[in-house]
Amino acid sequence: MTKAHRAVEWAKTLLIVLLTASAIFLGWRTKLLNDFFRTIPLFGSVAELMRGSSGNGTAGAGSIKEAARPLCIVITNEDGERYGVRYDTDARNAVYDRTSSIIGEALGSASASSEIGENEWRAALSGPGVYYEYTTPVRLSVLYGWLGARMPDITEDVSIRRVYIAFGEDKSRIYYLDHENGLFYGADTASSAGKAQELGIYTSNGSLFAYELGTEGSSQSPYMLIMPGREHPDIRTAITVNAEEILDVALRALGHSSEAYTTMSYEDGSVRRVGTQFIIRIDVRGGIIYRRTDIPPHDPDEILPGDGENIERARAIAAETIGKVCGAAEVFFEYVEPRGVDAVSVYFGYYIAGGSVYLPDNRYAARITLAGGVVTDVDLNYREFSYTGELTGLLPEQQALAAAGGEFMLCYSDTGAETLQPSWIRRN
Repeated sequence: MTKAHRAVEWAKTLLIVLLTASAIFLGWRTKLLNDFFRTIPLFGSVAELMRGSSGNGTAGAGSIKEAARPLCIVITNEDGERYGVRYDTDARNAVYDRTSSIIGEALGSASASSEIGENEWRAALSGPGVYYEYTTPVRLSVLYGWLGARMPDITEDVSIRRVYIAFGEDKSRIYYLDHENGLFYGADTASSAGKAQELGIYTSNGSLFAYELGTEGSSQSPYMLIMPGREHPDIRTAITVNAEEILDVALRALGHSSEAYTTMSYEDGSVRRVGTQFIIRIDVRGGIIYRRTDIPPHDPDEILPGDGENIERARAIAAETIGKVCGAAEVFFEYVEPRGVDAVSVYFGYYIAGGSVYLPDNRYAARITLAGGVVTDVDLNYREFSYTGELTGLLPEQQALAAAGGEFMLCYSDTGAETLQPSWIRRN
């Protein structure tokens, strides 16, 4: 073959490659190939990643990861003994990893739920099963996504904090308490009753529900888990601020890593960057404020993202920023606040040793606002937490329940001191 012929063949090959790449790109942009790529696990994740990180801040429809774990898990074995875990994060994570698939399977295979009486709820709690209690209410549709379950169309999207899977000899049932109206619901599930045998390794550690004690305050919060012991760890907190590094990470998480910007430093130690699409500022206390300046208009015919998609988009940002440097703490979803027709703010808090961290000036670990799925405003508060190795004794929980007159929780107040000590705080 002559050099001229080889050149012609190379040109043909290059043309075919360019045409193929162009077709794929156009198909991707017009979403014609999305369904095809999602049928292949690798391409499905890449397709969603490309859509989610395109720099426009829109929420992708990829897999939803858990934005919070239950702070309290209770295992009731076949002998009716309770094993509860709340304040030991490692132990809670181990129990969660063992049981989350059980809860997910039960939710995904549940039949239509129906209202039940409180007596049936309590009778179910006395038998073998797994109980989850979240610190803040979570929409059932969001919980399905976190646990990887298929949500039946017949299930109402209620808001819950407490869910329980009860194992029976012939069948299992799923129970939950509707946080908004205080009613109890139950449904049969295809989850195997044999799952109870997997939990036989857990025996009583003295944990009881408040209603089982019958003491003062138990009637106001009957399903709060009361645990033995009274000592809780002291926490060391620090604000490690390398302004330039933190801003670089934040801009990558927000899709502006390739955008040019101007940097301004101020006498108070704060640093500000201004780009063509954003303004971002960090102060000496580790607080970041981001505002997007070129918010695209919302198409009224476009379907707005649901809570699950908004929470997932916000979770990814929190995880890639404050979640990377918070040390022994966890960053958990707290709630969604509507802001107008198409906007919401998603809030996250710091949690450690089963307790909530209260930041100065009632600030949150993160507040991320989205409008039509586009991230428009972000407030982040960087903190790093570690254990000091010291313990502080608190009022025993049974006495604290009576003193509080209702549900309470562990709290660490960050008032600027280097060491945070635990305390009890009454839940609103």
